[in-house]
Amino acid sequence: MLTPSDFIPKNYSQTIEKGSFQWSAPSNIALVKYWGKKENQIPANPSISFTLKNCKTITKLTFSKIEKADHFSFDLLFEGKPKESFRPKIQKFLERVEVYLPFLKEYHFTIDTQNTFPHSSGIASSASGMAALAVNFMSLEKKLNPEMTDEYFNQKASFLARLGSGSACRSVKGEVVIWGNHLGTQNSSDLFGVEFSTLHPNFKNFQDTILLVDKGEKQVSSTLGHDLMNGHPFAEKRFEQAHQNLSKMKVILANGDVHEFVKFVESEALTLHAMMMTSMPYFILMKPNTLEIINKIWKFREETSIPVCFTLDAGANVHVLYPENVREEVLQFIKNELVVHCQNEQYICDEIGNGAVQINNI
Repeated sequence: MLTPSDFIPKNYSQTIEKGSFQWSAPSNIALVKYWGKKENQIPANPSISFTLKNCKTITKLTFSKIEKADHFSFDLLFEGKPKESFRPKIQKFLERVEVYLPFLKEYHFTIDTQNTFPHSSGIASSASGMAALAVNFMSLEKKLNPEMTDEYFNQKASFLARLGSGSACRSVKGEVVIWGNHLGTQNSSDLFGVEFSTLHPNFKNFQDTILLVDKGEKQVSSTLGHDLMNGHPFAEKRFEQAHQNLSKMKVILANGDVHEFVKFVESEALTLHAMMMTSMPYFILMKPNTLEIINKIWKFREETSIPVCFTLDAGANVHVLYPENVREEVLQFIKNELVVHCQNEQYICDEIGNGAVQINNI
């Protein structure tokens, strides 16, 4: 079992003066949700997610050697322009990971980042953003330590990404990723995500159309929401349920039972929001249009027997999940009946992807 100290490098065999890397890393959507966390971004329960393909962050990291300082030296650009509002989050991330990347104060970094989806669209960009930054830093470390294996590269990238944003550890590698210690999953870890490798063909190229119900800032941040699970009257039962549902979801994803998938995915989404509504203080992130969409999906499924379902993250937007072979019918349904409930009729078509991809290496 790996521990955090396994990610502290002993020494580096090479040096590098300057260079740049560019990676893209996608967002992900949890099927079994984690809600509640312990110190150091450790999840209170395990989760499993689909890695997305089109909703991603593209980050270029340029670096040049400087005299080692007592502070981090970096410039931050978003879509080519300075973005000072991102600086505190990056500063905090660098502070958390410095022990694992001891070279950080030896370089000046320019971090140039952009999203393929609209910023502030209500899609969490922290998962894709932190995963993209983590794999860039790992590319630099691999230059300093060329003997590094691909497996270690991916594990450590996921480990580092988690320290920036918990769910970011699920965006590094794999179509389906499990994060969190789970008795039924070999090599599962609270420290990084592990790939689920026995995905049935029924779930290959699974579609996720994201309906943008509310693009505004949430009235309760995810960080605060997670904290409210401490002392929550239903917390322990929920954590137990998540372990059980993860075991069931693994079986479903392996045997291709799309109808069972629908049941567990929707139950998990509603359970997540039930935890929010029963915490103290309590809060509701769903909007009236979220409920309109859910009810229309239920009606459509009942009338057509098409295995389309919804899931939600910690917000009002709806992820509509369905197999690729019913794409035409479902998209027609979305255009005819659901876009009217979206802000400015906006939605994003996505599908299962494979994780972070290196774009170039200079």
